[in-house]
Amino acid sequence: MLHTQHAEEITLRFREMVEQSGDILSPSHYDELSLLIEAGIDAALVDYMERMAEKMEALATDIRKGAEFFD
Repeated sequence: MLHTQHAEEITLRFREMVEQSGDILSPSHYDELSLLIEAGIDAALVDYMERMAEKMEALATDIRKGAEFFD
């Protein structure tokens, strides 16, 4: 999935920044960071999809009300 790849790219960039500063973290920390980033992306996507579903529901209600006017 694209968000998994994006999370890994962010983690890789963070790793580069850490290593440029002379610090070192274990690979397991970077794996955990990737998972946290991916979870954040997933949560944002779910939130967005819920807001879109609410908008579509409101639009469907408006369409039904409009259709009743023409009955």
